[in-house]
Amino acid sequence: MMSTFSEDLLHSCRKLHFIGIGGSGMFPIVQILHAQGYEISGSDNNPGDTIDQERAMGIRVAIGHDPANLADADAVIYSAAIMADNVELAEARRRGIPTVERSEMLGLLSRRYSNCVCIAGTHGKTTTTAMTTQILLEAGFDPSAVIGGKINAIGGSGRAGASDTMTVEACEFVDTFLHLSPDIAVILNIDDDHLDYFKTMENLIRSFRRFAENTSRTVIYHGDDPNSRRAVEGLPQKLVSFGFSAQNDYYPADIVWKDGAHCAFSLCSGGRKLADLSICVPGRHNILNAVAACAASLEAGAPLSSLAGGLAAFTGVHRRFEILGKINGVTVADDYAHHPTEIAATLRAAKELDFKAVWAVFQPFTFSRTALLLDEFAAALPIADHVVMSAIMGGREINTYGVSTADLAVKIPGSTWFETFEEIREYILAHARPGDLVLTLGCGDVYKCAKMILGLPVPQ
Repeated sequence: MMSTFSEDLLHSCRKLHFIGIGGSGMFPIVQILHAQGYEISGSDNNPGDTIDQERAMGIRVAIGHDPANLADADAVIYSAAIMADNVELAEARRRGIPTVERSEMLGLLSRRYSNCVCIAGTHGKTTTTAMTTQILLEAGFDPSAVIGGKINAIGGSGRAGASDTMTVEACEFVDTFLHLSPDIAVILNIDDDHLDYFKTMENLIRSFRRFAENTSRTVIYHGDDPNSRRAVEGLPQKLVSFGFSAQNDYYPADIVWKDGAHCAFSLCSGGRKLADLSICVPGRHNILNAVAACAASLEAGAPLSSLAGGLAAFTGVHRRFEILGKINGVTVADDYAHHPTEIAATLRAAKELDFKAVWAVFQPFTFSRTALLLDEFAAALPIADHVVMSAIMGGREINTYGVSTADLAVKIPGSTWFETFEEIREYILAHARPGDLVLTLGCGDVYKCAKMILGLPVPQ
């Protein structure tokens, strides 16, 4: 669907209608535009917490799609999940009302901020964006924020600030991050994901380079990652590197694990210690995320003195190693990890904690990713002591690959898989022992399985 919306038109529009207004990606945009004085309305098929929050803001939200919901809207914003034949979208086209897809609107918004920090990467972007937001809040910047996960500091996934600073999680999927206009861009890493769209690593790196080229001031990149280095090589923007190696502009030193989830380290640059920091989220990958967040915050103008307080206050992101509860002495946690690199990092972090055994309950997401990365999944999952899997959640894909979870299970000795979460629940309750950790993994709806194991209400 082609956008019929322009930045100039955004200045003249006052009444905006959102189709799919209950989506987590829509809510931060709604918050920001509402704070900027726009009159917002919207519709969604399902009620939920987000819609409750929007209604509390005075926004008119209809459940169900109907052409009448558009009323006298000046423009329509729709989520990527909305089909081309949606009745409200069709009505907007019939009436000549300008329309814009959600990622394009986010791009337009990013141009309204003179200190826009956009954080991209195959892994870690939600956590790093949240950490950066937390540091900037500590520094008194009052940032607006668009994050792919909920954080306690802002009570959700978005925030409408009153300053010219904005933090944005920049997603590479189908090149949506190319709509953004960063002043500061961060490339955390470039790994082989979404190859059903990009086809080759060369294409993926080329897209990240275009993202970096769109940046007005500074590009921060992972200096230990060859793909990230290739993406920024020769760019005219100011280049700042981070990583574990002391050859980078920012790097950690004197790392001390207090336990598996609490870590202290020094942030260094050029052989000089800048700050003593601590984090309370597990895994070496989160040290790297914290260093990247510090680099981004400093480039955005935050003082060194704000780093320690910001990171210390960061308690994690929803669905990122989120401890949900205990049952029969078994701890149950949930994590969004869905790529082999993410799964390996999360499971290594889990193994460093004080549990007797770690159970990985994995839901493969999309047939293409499962088929293309089958061997990589088979190498990552056995880091856990026990591996239990569900059927593949295909998303909007058709299984043209002929792949199933059975193809993965045969490559992981001792693993098992089931078609339904009910079967997984029964298996876990029968076999997990007190002192064990059960960790559900995936970007689909596997979190429902975690709740079922705990006997908690499961969202529909």
